[in-house]
Amino acid sequence: MVYCVGVTGGIGSGKSSAAALFAERGAGIVDTDDIAHEMTRPGGRAMPAIITAFGPGIAAADGSLDRAVMRQRVFAEPAQRKVLEGILHPLIRAEARDRVSSSTAPYVMLVVPLLLETGGYPDLVRRVLVIDCEESQQISRTMQRSALTEEAVRAIMAAQLPRQQRLAGADDVLLNDGDLSRLRSQIDHLHDRYLALAAASRNPQ
Repeated sequence: MVYCVGVTGGIGSGKSSAAALFAERGAGIVDTDDIAHEMTRPGGRAMPAIITAFGPGIAAADGSLDRAVMRQRVFAEPAQRKVLEGILHPLIRAEARDRVSSSTAPYVMLVVPLLLETGGYPDLVRRVLVIDCEESQQISRTMQRSALTEEAVRAIMAAQLPRQQRLAGADDVLLNDGDLSRLRSQIDHLHDRYLALAAASRNPQ
């Protein structure tokens, strides 16, 4: 089994950006957000079940998931979130496992925003890497990229683990505070560590 590092962090922490830098160094990347988008695009595997559960109004004109409508639904009614997760999570987990197991990279980073909250993938993940930054940066970055209000971003953050609790669940922490040279230096160090750990797992003494 390929050596797998679970990558997580709060919204706006820069998980995808960090993963892209690891990919430049040869790591395999499996991003569950990407899989979720594939599952909910026009013709996506999850869309028939989502439309059955939530009604045709949950789909955009092109047949994809209307994310703004769904976001309002799940934050207004937490039970609706459970219904959505019950549809999406089994499909995402199965696809993520397939992609991890079929990777030929020296190690794979499995990017899961709610890895610690859900306790998912204990059979795959050997180490947990938390991408971290100040909460003010999380808010500003998310508002810039997603056109969400600060209130909406804070509501999403409230559904995630508090920062200190997330850090307590980490084997490794990558500080992504906007200093690109420091970020690259940290990634170089972690990449070397993961290569060594992966090699040791393939050739146990």
